[in-house]
Amino acid sequence: MDIVLIGLLGGLITGISPCILPVLPVIFLTAGAQPAAPGKAPEVIPAKRSRPFWIIAGLVLSFSVVTLLGSVLLGLLNIPQSAIRWAGVAVLLIIGVGMLFPGFEQLLEKPFQRLPRRKVGEGGNGFGMGLALGTVFVPCAGPVLAAIIVAGATGQIGIETVLLTFSFAIGVALPLLVFALAGSKVAQRIRGFRKRERTLRIVGGVALIALAVGLAFNVPQALQRLLPDYTAGIQKDLAESDAGKSALNLGGLVTDENRDLDKCANDADELASCGKAPSIKGIDTWLNTEGGEALDLDELKGEVVLIDFWAYSCINCQRSIPHVVAWDEAYGDKGLKVIGVHSPEYAFEKEQSNVEAGIKDFGIEYAVAMDNNLSTWTNYRNRYWPAHYLIDAEGTVRHISFGEGNYETTEKLMRELLEDANPDEELPAETNISDATPEVGSTSPETFLGSSKDRNFAGPGDYRAGEGEYEFPKDQKQDTFALDGKWTIETQYVTPTDDSEANIRLDYRGQEVRAVIAGSGTIEVAVEGGGTRSIEIDGTPRSYRVVEADDPAEGTLDVQVPQGVQVYSFTFG
Repeated sequence: MDIVLIGLLGGLITGISPCILPVLPVIFLTAGAQPAAPGKAPEVIPAKRSRPFWIIAGLVLSFSVVTLLGSVLLGLLNIPQSAIRWAGVAVLLIIGVGMLFPGFEQLLEKPFQRLPRRKVGEGGNGFGMGLALGTVFVPCAGPVLAAIIVAGATGQIGIETVLLTFSFAIGVALPLLVFALAGSKVAQRIRGFRKRERTLRIVGGVALIALAVGLAFNVPQALQRLLPDYTAGIQKDLAESDAGKSALNLGGLVTDENRDLDKCANDADELASCGKAPSIKGIDTWLNTEGGEALDLDELKGEVVLIDFWAYSCINCQRSIPHVVAWDEAYGDKGLKVIGVHSPEYAFEKEQSNVEAGIKDFGIEYAVAMDNNLSTWTNYRNRYWPAHYLIDAEGTVRHISFGEGNYETTEKLMRELLEDANPDEELPAETNISDATPEVGSTSPETFLGSSKDRNFAGPGDYRAGEGEYEFPKDQKQDTFALDGKWTIETQYVTPTDDSEANIRLDYRGQEVRAVIAGSGTIEVAVEGGGTRSIEIDGTPRSYRVVEADDPAEGTLDVQVPQGVQVYSFTFG
């Protein structure tokens, strides 16, 4: 079964990646060190040979359950998303202290000693240890884990998702089991020497406490950033294989509701029949509807529906929106219902006031659904900004177009559906909005400056979250950015650390270059061979044009940024 095979392979690749390094010492050391029996000297207790297997079994179970159901359960209980992780950190800390101080450990056991069971310390199997590790074990989010997380976060959990999750967890666990077995063997050899068990328990306890403290301060993530991910290429090959695409269907797992979307080819020039349109679900807020009422596709039967996935700061969407607005104006009273599904890339795009400002700037009057958790995005297995889905009057998806362009074909097919739905309705002339889509490869790729998505950094040195001092490189490659001065790199943006001079240099291609910027202050822009200008920045993140039409279409751009201003990204058109 492809989905099980892909899960196992994805897990195995992750299990040998740098991401699992923080837990290896703990698994190695604790596989042979267990709690002491009350009233007995710790050095005389033989550890069960099955202990390594129980530790890994506990890790697999808790990791799978937390990954699949954690977000859903915490959301229903209105508990912070970090609650499970902190509970796991606390348990690891308590176990570690117990391994150092047997008296404390026995005190913890007292409430359970009347239960009809073996004493906790006699032959402890380590399953509880594994359960605690599974709640804090966060491997690299490769394509398999990404698909699982999306399914779990949106509640789309079926048998395929469960199989994928457990097979992935087992794949990750196999390399960990090798370390656990090795640790058990080492511990057994140490027990051949008198009075050495106590030393082993102390080392294991210290390792557990160190892991708990490190997790509390995100030390493992910092260490992982220092190491190159030597498995990234293999992960990518796995995801792009035929079996990987079939099993993962990146952009969302296949469900009965969206399975037939595969019947629509991207940018096809003829209508197809691609199954009933998936529902619009998980919406935080509806804008531009009467009283903020939600729209239901089942109640829109008889109308042709265009669903547009967009985000207000996305330049690709900004070039596409004029076409969607024109279609709404031309055909809105002829049987067309446009629904904009706002699916955020950035955290600031989840703020309702920011989206409302974007709606006003673009002149959008059709309904907009704020899909902050990407629930509808996932339900449509979407993975592009923008993306257009045409739905006929019977509720069937008939055409899909990903990305910019293809507007003429989309409008032609839209008119066909409107004519089929209302043969007696006379349609207006086709809209005449120029297509500003740049040729593929003719512009620099979108450039993110935050640490979570940084790309195209020219150096010198590494690009890491936190405060740092940077300088421009002697030679900067095309389509890259560089920093000069003292900067603080946050997850989604960069900002000057102090009031000393801080600059960004871009080697760009594109007649229209825009930057998403927030804060308060004045940036100074200088285009090599072009103009210089000052741009006032004030308020929440917005898109500002930094290369004008009369500037060179490629070259070097320098931006001087004052303290109090945050720069998120650059887009090119």
